[in-house]
Amino acid sequence: MKDFLEAIKLLLLDLSSTIFFLVVFLLTRNMILSVGLGMALGVTQIAIQFLRRKPIHVMEWLSLFLVIAAGTATLLTDDPRFMLFKPSVIYVIVGIVMLKAGWMNRYLPAIARAVASDVAVIVGFVWAGLMFVSAAVNAFVAIAWSVPTWAMIMPIFGIVSKLAVFVSGFLAIRLTVVRRIRAMPANEREALLSSTGRHNQSPTLAESA
Repeated sequence: MKDFLEAIKLLLLDLSSTIFFLVVFLLTRNMILSVGLGMALGVTQIAIQFLRRKPIHVMEWLSLFLVIAAGTATLLTDDPRFMLFKPSVIYVIVGIVMLKAGWMNRYLPAIARAVASDVAVIVGFVWAGLMFVSAAVNAFVAIAWSVPTWAMIMPIFGIVSKLAVFVSGFLAIRLTVVRRIRAMPANEREALLSSTGRHNQSPTLAESA
């Protein structure tokens, strides 16, 4: 699951300019300063990637475009909620990507891919659903309530909801792997453990990520 956690980390980095804007705005109540620094952070992230000659992914370019567009709209209308809509757009796009069956397989250990890929497909769809729900909740809170209220609700909702789906998904895949490995004939189990590099491990430990 290490690679999967890395993917979640990248998602949070894509939202960092919005978070940074929010923190500065709540501390200073200065719209121009907050938006300017948020946009500057988005540009700086891309510039650092470019200078380090690291690949710049589509989501990173999209994040930069959205923060500039949202920042410009915020400055023109003097309405900070435009910056708060950016996470909803990111969530929708990520949710669409997660609708592809089997997208989670690349983040799973070999033994989980071999034994519980069908469960991983279901968990992947649950993640997609969470992204769409998060987009809707974020937009609703941004429209219906003030920026300070958004700042109180969305971090809690984001952390709790993603943690709940991550833990439940991990347990669903892990327990399925254990149950199916134990149900295998001994020769099939040994062949599977050997092919996935876990020949000397017990069925209980074989599925550890």
